[in-house]
Amino acid sequence: MKHFNHAALGRLKVGVMNKTEAAYAENLNRRMLAGEVLWFKFEGIKLRLADATFYSPDFAVMVDSGQMEMHEVKGFWQDDARVKIKVAASLFPFRFIAVQPLAKKVGGGWKTEEF
Repeated sequence: MKHFNHAALGRLKVGVMNKTEAAYAENLNRRMLAGEVLWFKFEGIKLRLADATFYSPDFAVMVDSGQMEMHEVKGFWQDDARVKIKVAASLFPFRFIAVQPLAKKVGGGWKTEEF
């Protein structure tokens, strides 16, 4: 039986941000100051995908148009996470956006993918 070190996979206790999520929260704070984001909450929404199957996006974000977006922050993808965000995007009327940090050597920032 294979054992996983969940901390090594970036999984912390619920409500605790990893370094990448904390950096993205700072990005969202800057966007709030610029007026692009009206509100955001870390792990603030839990979506039911099926019986006993849920998806909690990293950030629920309300942009300046009033539209709600669900932002998923990934250093790397595991297959189950990609499936869950695709299913959620097919069931709910939110924009689902995945963000990954770009290396500083290419200028930093965030790569986005919409589902």
